[in-house]
Amino acid sequence: MIVGAGGAGRTVARALLERDGGLTPVGFLDDGPVGDTVGGLPVLGGTADIAGATWPVRAHLVIVAIPSLPPVRVARLIDDVCAAGLDVRYLPPGAGPRETPLSLLGRRELLVASTRARRFVSGRRVLVTGACGTVGARLCRRLRTLHPAALVQLDHDADGLARLAAESETGRSAVVDIRDASRVDALFEDVRPELVLHAAGFNHDPRPLERRPSAAVRTNVLGTRNLVRAALRHDVERFVLVSTDQAAEPVSVLGATRRLSELVLHAEAGGSTCFAAVRAGGVLGSSDSPLSTVAGRLAAGQPVTVAHPDATRHLMSAREAAELVLEATVMAEDAETFALDTGPPSSVLAVVGALVDGLRVPDATIRFTGLGPGERLRARSFADSEERVRTAHPLICATRATPPAQGRSEPLTALLDAAARDADDEVRMLMRRILPEYRPYEERP
Repeated sequence: MIVGAGGAGRTVARALLERDGGLTPVGFLDDGPVGDTVGGLPVLGGTADIAGATWPVRAHLVIVAIPSLPPVRVARLIDDVCAAGLDVRYLPPGAGPRETPLSLLGRRELLVASTRARRFVSGRRVLVTGACGTVGARLCRRLRTLHPAALVQLDHDADGLARLAAESETGRSAVVDIRDASRVDALFEDVRPELVLHAAGFNHDPRPLERRPSAAVRTNVLGTRNLVRAALRHDVERFVLVSTDQAAEPVSVLGATRRLSELVLHAEAGGSTCFAAVRAGGVLGSSDSPLSTVAGRLAAGQPVTVAHPDATRHLMSAREAAELVLEATVMAEDAETFALDTGPPSSVLAVVGALVDGLRVPDATIRFTGLGPGERLRARSFADSEERVRTAHPLICATRATPPAQGRSEPLTALLDAAARDADDEVRMLMRRILPEYRPYEERP
């Protein structure tokens, strides 16, 4: 799909049609009349509804081809495309369509999923939770091409599932809240999944959850436990949790609840279901990615904010995160936790500067706000206490499951009970008791 039906967009379309490069233009997105034909290709929608216009034609790549577009609009468009789970290319003034969000971050997208991982999915019944999220939606789109025996797309967002289902006849939608154990069990009884890819829950922006620890526990911990118990009861072959690198020596409620989710898996290791987790970094297109932050601040005419000049983050595309999950599915043996080796963590300040420069906003102001509750200074994939081991995949590292601590199940039950009562102070206290490595913002030196 090409954004912009002007001269640059038509030039890109002609070049793609004349060249056998694996890309086929299917139409334009333009704010002119929808339904017009430009150069033999239809104008399928406006720039305000990228997701709605691209889904019916099953577009996988969007090229932003309006070189004269103000940088703020470019930033917004790129962000919207990433949020829709699609690949994006940007046509800067005087250049070809080569700029991508990752190239602006200083690296190319990594090709993670092996042939073995892709073949593993074929012929199996697969359930994806959080199917409307950034990673979940990308997983569903990838799985459709791998010929599963059945694909079940689970989310609590009925409208989002309807849009996802409109993309393809492959896949069944299930409107289920993972916090509802009886609904989860009934779904597993019905569809009998062999592979469960659990991408539901809070995984990205830690800041809002500092004020809502009970909600975070109900979704991330109770929701995961409900799915794990259903997987064991219904003989699921493999179960992969999409966690976050914030679970390594957590400083936030988000990180602590994701670490507890991982421990729920560890407690069931060694049984008939093979469990694993993956720790994803900041995913482009999610609410807390630098791309979203820069776009939002520029669009509002505000200074771009950075927490700290030394802050670092692991950053990846939705495609990289989805392929990491697929690869973990086939590599899992005994509740390992996997992470993608994208190189050293990126400097947030350098990333923001590169994005501002790439969008050609020379007078943008960058303001330092200081670390807030739930924010950490430097990203890490593993805790110091976790042994980091290489895997058979050159781009993936892992750590082995820690044996469940004696007496942990009783405090976990108390934690879930406190969360059900919205007893936030008690929830915070119990998380500290269960996770000695959890060091909230107010306890950091």
